[in-house]
Amino acid sequence: MHIKKFFSKLGPGFITGAADDDPSGIATYSQAGAQFGYGLLWMALFMLPLQTAIQEACARIGAVTGKGIAAILKENGHLKTLYFSVILLLIANVINIGADLGAMAAAAQLIIPLNLLLLTLLFAFIILILEIFVSYASYANILKWLCLFLIAYPITVFLIKAPWLTLLKTTFIPYIEFNYAFLFMIVAILGTTISPYLFFWQASEEIEELNNGCLNNPKVQINRRYVRNIRIDNFFGMLFSEVGTWSIIVVTATILHGNGILDIKTAADAAKALEPLVTTFPNAGFIAKLIFAVGIIGLGFLAIPVLSGSAAYAFCEMVNCRASLNFKFNQARGFYGVIISSIIVGLLINFFEINPIKALIYAAVINGVIAVPLIFVIAMIAKNEKIMGEYKSKKLSIIFVWITFICMAVAAIALLFSL
Repeated sequence: MHIKKFFSKLGPGFITGAADDDPSGIATYSQAGAQFGYGLLWMALFMLPLQTAIQEACARIGAVTGKGIAAILKENGHLKTLYFSVILLLIANVINIGADLGAMAAAAQLIIPLNLLLLTLLFAFIILILEIFVSYASYANILKWLCLFLIAYPITVFLIKAPWLTLLKTTFIPYIEFNYAFLFMIVAILGTTISPYLFFWQASEEIEELNNGCLNNPKVQINRRYVRNIRIDNFFGMLFSEVGTWSIIVVTATILHGNGILDIKTAADAAKALEPLVTTFPNAGFIAKLIFAVGIIGLGFLAIPVLSGSAAYAFCEMVNCRASLNFKFNQARGFYGVIISSIIVGLLINFFEINPIKALIYAAVINGVIAVPLIFVIAMIAKNEKIMGEYKSKKLSIIFVWITFICMAVAAIALLFSL
């Protein structure tokens, strides 16, 4: 009963945290483990306070102002940042959607012998139907349960013969190589974890939760208890996300890197990391593929609506168009038009010969670069007393958000110079 009550209190923060470990995240963390072993394990612990700080700031901005990130940027005159961020967000999200759909289809093909493009079309169609025609309350519950697909990796950690002393050392002591491949992977990990689309999504979803979908309502009246609950929801979401990140790197580093597989080229390669979960079964390879496929498909169903939805919220706020998942299609044609367009364009990417695993990693790098100016502006908004009133960022929150900005900027610049 207590567990059910606790789970019912989890909302946008928990969904955002799980969506963070989407197919793009799984591909990126898996490649990090395969390529560098336990070398990047410290990133999971390092990113937890940074990810928590920036997402909490976005959630608080949405709940306190009753407006999304794009609307706040526009209202406060940050037009260059607004246009730059929204345009690049649309591009990055479309690439991410296309790559996620391709990864879902490739994963499904491991267990269902159907044409890749047919599977991609099927997944795109199902997601559109759910996002457009299912009510927000029902849809949010669906998204919440899809979060549980991540559990396969933490379970696998305890089934493999992992060197626990080495894991502890590499988790707490950073290891860095100053070369393009290593820096590329750091930016990819940061980009898929601290992603602009999650900033827009969580701020807007806090408003959906509070205002029953009315993004254009007057300033929302909240209290300290409500803000505290937002922080609790956000913390558990980000913790869930980073436990998933850590577990994926551990499993792939042990199973793939430990057996000489340094480059993940296909979904089948990535699925091998879960074989220890089912080694007692006669057909362990197939069952591992089944678990991997179900996980990728489930998290794809979670992530693609977040990607398309965040793009729609940002664009509609920029052009003063009605935006809410609580509205029917004919009440917010522009909003749903962006959702439909982004998924269709993402779908078309799959008609070109692009490796979905590689595309997911490159999409993560793009997100890492876009996030830098956006975090700067979010930091300024969150601490602005005129905008946030008594709920402006306190000293600890400000420090961690600025650390996040500096780390993202340094990583992006270092990658540029390493070219």
